[in-house]
Amino acid sequence: QVQLVESGGGLAQAGGSLRLSCAASGRTFKSYAMGWFRQAPGKDREFVARITGGGGVTAYADSVKGRFTISRDNAQNTVYLQMNSLKPEDTAVYYCAANPSFERVRVGGDYWGQGTQVTVSS
Repeated sequence: QVQLVESGGGLAQAGGSLRLSCAASGRTFKSYAMGWFRQAPGKDREFVARITGGGGVTAYADSVKGRFTISRDNAQNTVYLQMNSLKPEDTAVYYCAANPSFERVRVGGDYWGQGTQVTVSS
């Protein structure tokens, strides 16, 4: 069982930055690939970024590539999403997810956090 708690959301201006954190419980954090997803009002939840358990491989949605960076600190059981050059279309609730498989975390997780709101004003 893994419990995930996101934090760091809030209001930012276009062009600004935010850093999201996702803290995980349990002693097996490094055995899970982690992903970030987001859901805007009236839209389906979409993949944003993912990272392997060891942190050596990452992948991003085209819409955020070059602006967002996913990373993790296994000693702190935490995964991060650094979001730079924010755009109003980045406004959404952001969720982290855990999956034993790096391939499968692309579509979802076995465990999900409760989400954190990110709002970008123009």
